[in-house]
Amino acid sequence: MAETKSQKRASQKWNEKNRAHRTYLTARSGARGFIRNKATLEDLQELQEMINKRLKELKSE
Repeated sequence: MAETKSQKRASQKWNEKNRAHRTYLTARSGARGFIRNKATLEDLQELQEMINKRLKELKSE
């Protein structure tokens, strides 16, 4: 279904106002897609180590 002109304007306005959040959502989506579709066992093991380290950092704050 095609987007109307007013919908396009509303989307552009939201994107401009929420640039940081949009960037966050894009990065999160990319990471999830990589994990689900492309990651090898070695990739997943490395990511798990990184996640554990990050969890410790966040818990100590």
